Amino acid sequence: MTSTSFYRDTWVEVDLDCIAANVCSMIKHLSPEQKVIAVVKANGYGHGDVQVARVALESGAQYLAVAFLDEALSLRKHGIGAPILVLGASRPEDANVAAEHQISLTVYNAEWLIEASKYIKDDKKLTFHLKIDSGMGRLGVRSEQEISEIFEVIENGSHFHLEGVFTHFATADELDLSYFIKQFERFNELLSTLPVRPELVHTGNSATGLRFPEKTFNAVRLGIAMYGLTPSMEMKEIIPYPLKEAFSLHSKLVHVKKLAKGDKVSYGATYTAEVEEWVGTVPIGYADGWIRKHQGAEVLVSGVRCEIIGRVCMDQLMVRLPKKLPIGTQVTLIGTQENETISIDEVAARLETINYEVPCTINFRVPRIFLKKQSIIEVRNTILL
Repeated sequence: MTSTSFYRDTWVEVDLDCIAANVCSMIKHLSPEQKVIAVVKANGYGHGDVQVARVALESGAQYLAVAFLDEALSLRKHGIGAPILVLGASRPEDANVAAEHQISLTVYNAEWLIEASKYIKDDKKLTFHLKIDSGMGRLGVRSEQEISEIFEVIENGSHFHLEGVFTHFATADELDLSYFIKQFERFNELLSTLPVRPELVHTGNSATGLRFPEKTFNAVRLGIAMYGLTPSMEMKEIIPYPLKEAFSLHSKLVHVKKLAKGDKVSYGATYTAEVEEWVGTVPIGYADGWIRKHQGAEVLVSGVRCEIIGRVCMDQLMVRLPKKLPIGTQVTLIGTQENETISIDEVAARLETINYEVPCTINFRVPRIFLKKQSIIEVRNTILL
């Protein structure tokens, strides 16, 4: 951390060596002909899209995926030239922008292609992946007729190149495989109706890649596992190799005071000291994504679990300390101190949500510090950009 990069005592650390290790582990887990598509949507699941993309490509991923065209364009503006697939819906009037920047889009009906062709310049060609809805119920074609209509548009025009076909499984992270098998069979049925099979065929999210690499065809979309997180708690014990969690969240004590018995803390005066106790103020709050539901949860201070007391404020929270501690003592909300660890899974369980949501919720008001070999290689502070 450098004083010239940001001016607050709260930050995220992203260990890029963990990202690299997770990518390499998946590559070793797959067969040599299978590609890894590193999913860096939602600002790299809250970790940092550009930094994660770079280390994923350095570690052997051949392709990137995002949710929206804006995310892909941001990667291009940062000098990333690798192939990028937009997994979500794009507007047909933006097709030429994607073509100009060599960004692949997801297509799921013929009408979109017909409309997009009006905007693509004669010297450009749009690369796209056909999305099949095998049972997720979001985007995708659902019938042979829809596939035939799309291929008719392709054959009658010169603006499009079909690079891939894919689907997404709704329950690949569950132990009950009945619906997963049903989706896989439906995808195969519709895949067999394609007049031409494109270069890339991919069904695998992290859960599928970890559990059923033989059912991922020739590419895996590596998302949550790339960040060192299990796709679900249900499958945590059957993951075939260790995942290395890359994200940690830290702050510092900025004020320490002694409360007398009967003193109250924070909005609503919901906490009352039952005895004399030391309390520390920590400069992080719900405006940073550390929401009010964390009241009563624990953080690490000097390697000891300490309770958050009173309501979490917009920019600050208070913790009960085991003793008087100096201003500047580090507080870890996610990560390890000495022999104690608070994992993202623990935080997610406390919030009654999934681990995906936790790093995404810590917004980019909180600066990110990127580490390699335990050394800072970059600091990103969106407020000062």
